[in-house]
Amino acid sequence: MTDTTDRPLGYWLKLVDSLISQQFALTLEEHGVTRLQWQLLNTLAKKPATHDELTHALAPFLAPTPDDEPATLDEHLAELVESGWIVSDGGVLSLTAQGSTGWEKLDELVAQMRESSSANISSEEYATTVASLRKMAQNLGWDGAEAPGETPA
Repeated sequence: MTDTTDRPLGYWLKLVDSLISQQFALTLEEHGVTRLQWQLLNTLAKKPATHDELTHALAPFLAPTPDDEPATLDEHLAELVESGWIVSDGGVLSLTAQGSTGWEKLDELVAQMRESSSANISSEEYATTVASLRKMAQNLGWDGAEAPGETPA
């Protein structure tokens, strides 16, 4: 077995991000929803939003997608509208009753996944890790306003 204790931070960040993405894909794929569609549903579960507000809120997640998934935010939204999970009224998108029910079920699955991914990690350790990563991002020039590559709304 390889000794992994000397791996740099970047290795662990990329590995954990990749594993989170894989787990999200497996968990959500069974229910016919992509990770970005989950993010859209989760954002709209908090409050209705315009297309621009969704684009701004989800900018960190708008990366290239696998070939078998919709390529753009609009394509992800169109699938959710077509499925009857969201509706647009005067340019404001919101969850339908069916979308709310679907989101609630998915939210439970995502909560279970998050819980299992942080098993054996105390809430203090988790908070310290997040705070440390936030500080590192700030040290590298992040001002807390936007994700890298994101433009202000």
